[in-house]
Amino acid sequence: MFLFSDQSPVTFHDDLPDEVDVAIIGGGVIGVTTAWFLAKSGRRVLICDKGRIAGEQSSRNWGWVRVNGRDEAETPIAIESLRLWEAFGEELGPDIGFQRRGIIELAETDDEMAFCEGWLDIAKANQLDTKLLSPGDIADVFPAAQGAWKGAMITPSDGRAEPFTAVPAIARAAQGAGVSIRERCAVRTIDVQNGRVTGVVTENGAVKAGAVLCAAGAWSNMFLGNLGVDLPQLAVRGTVARTAPAASVFDGAAGAKDIFIRRREDGGYTIASAITEHLIGASSFRYGASFLPALKSASELRFGLGADPTQALFPRPRWGGEEATPFEKTRVLNPAPSQSVLQKMRTHLNDRIPALRDAAFIESWAGMIDAMPDVVPVMDELRAPKGLFIATGFSGHGFGIGPGAGKVMAEMIDGQAPRYDLKRFRFARFKDGSKIDPGPGI
Repeated sequence: MFLFSDQSPVTFHDDLPDEVDVAIIGGGVIGVTTAWFLAKSGRRVLICDKGRIAGEQSSRNWGWVRVNGRDEAETPIAIESLRLWEAFGEELGPDIGFQRRGIIELAETDDEMAFCEGWLDIAKANQLDTKLLSPGDIADVFPAAQGAWKGAMITPSDGRAEPFTAVPAIARAAQGAGVSIRERCAVRTIDVQNGRVTGVVTENGAVKAGAVLCAAGAWSNMFLGNLGVDLPQLAVRGTVARTAPAASVFDGAAGAKDIFIRRREDGGYTIASAITEHLIGASSFRYGASFLPALKSASELRFGLGADPTQALFPRPRWGGEEATPFEKTRVLNPAPSQSVLQKMRTHLNDRIPALRDAAFIESWAGMIDAMPDVVPVMDELRAPKGLFIATGFSGHGFGIGPGAGKVMAEMIDGQAPRYDLKRFRFARFKDGSKIDPGPGI
């Protein structure tokens, strides 16, 4: 079993310090890499996770480390992230599982091919090795893919990594660099004095801190809502599987219309679908109108009924530092994979990549993706309270860009001038009348 659950052993249980420079809420790839870079700059850092390090989406994703097809504003950060993944692999060893094996996106329709052609301008502006492939080229590069392809886009320098082991490996290194890490320790709220953050209140006690980063993934809306901060975020469920070891059909990661594959270090493939599911609840009605622009291109999004503990009820419950919170009731969000999606994945895999027809699905799982109305994250400091930072809403592509985003947040918290144009990622875009302009999907 490759997944974390509430029954997984607690690995990180450092004593709570009395005071740190920065407290980080959430031990996923964003929180952990931010902590790493802050520690390297000499900051005292605490990571608190209600469940397990990388217990949710940071260990459940596809394992793609891509620049290929990114939102234009994300692209420079994703390029740096590739370099950082490579550095982590060299410094921290095989648990990272990073290799540059390329990512290819196959186009079956004129619209899909037009996207590839249009994105080539972004690639050229960023001096990438991205190139377009003709149907004949596809037959040479990815002969196992079956379809009436119009063409493809490939970025040979893109990579892959192993989500289940990579983020815990970085966390161990961060701990070795002085970061305090505590699992099963939910942050209930923050302390504020005179309009400025002064610390966090956890279920195990209070810690003074000059800055707090909310990197809580799909739980960010609920945590921030308790503070009166309205973040328009919804969660969607993605179903994933892994196969038994199989012959190599493509050594990197590939999207073949309705099926997505990524070669694994264990010799199998991680298999995923473009189909995602949103469970309708109170937050659906709060924020549904904000997501309408993105829904126009989300042809594979399904809606259903079911329990989604990341959605706050009407009216929103509020709690203080002395009260148990929803984060303590659901330590590790572990949704069941969709059986109907798994069946479609099997069918699509057999049709698109017949060479993997006999590769059995030996494990399947699901994760809740923290989605934003424009399919790009928030990376910002709030105007009030001062010292509260947000890095969330990576909309299904946070693993690959994680180290780059972590470095952005570490520099922001350190008060350094931004090296990138971060206007697209500001929190205020949802409140200041800015047009919602959805970026590319996952």
